[in-house]
Amino acid sequence: MGWHVVFNPTQRQLSALKTALFIACLIPLARLGWGLWYDQLGANPIEFITRSLGTWTLKFLLITLTVSPLRKLTGWHWLLRLRRMLGLFAFFHVVLHLTAYLWLDQFFDWQAILKDILKRPFITIGMSAFVLLVPLAATSNQAMIRRIGGKRWQQLHRSIYVIAIFGVVHYWWLVKKDVTLPALYAVLLVVLLGVRALWREQERRRQLAVGAPMTQGRGKITAPQ
Repeated sequence: MGWHVVFNPTQRQLSALKTALFIACLIPLARLGWGLWYDQLGANPIEFITRSLGTWTLKFLLITLTVSPLRKLTGWHWLLRLRRMLGLFAFFHVVLHLTAYLWLDQFFDWQAILKDILKRPFITIGMSAFVLLVPLAATSNQAMIRRIGGKRWQQLHRSIYVIAIFGVVHYWWLVKKDVTLPALYAVLLVVLLGVRALWREQERRRQLAVGAPMTQGRGKITAPQ
């Protein structure tokens, strides 16, 4: 079920939408650069930069996960053509987030970095999320879909759900005390994953219902598995 408002943009309109979305996705980074240039990032600008980039990584992941439910509810199938850009912006921000940590925070002290990864759980799970996200970014183009096959590509890209969970946990463990924002993101993620699980179960039941008459028509009734 959903509310369908007819809106089928032309190729020119879709190109304009993509351009507008691209510019909008750069706004958080532009604001960060502005704050850095005018010294408006607080007493600890390195921490502000690192956390801001990490927070926007999580936001972009959640926005990307919102595309499919929104498409299903509205009937706007063209939204799927914006999803890749959003996912790549999530990867772009996580690369900047990791770079800020390695460079500005740790000064490429690999021994200290390794110790951090092994001893601080929020960094461990954050690094795990980054490692899982790399193959998704690397296989986001049509050429890779054709190369590895649509089914395997879909299986690989379902790891986005695990990555989003890891991202929320990473943020929750990082802030420790005031978990208001991590809790908000966690609720949103639960809703997004719950909707998918509900629709998948409805589809499974629909397929069983369609299959039952076909089985009966052959003169044999088989109980659903």
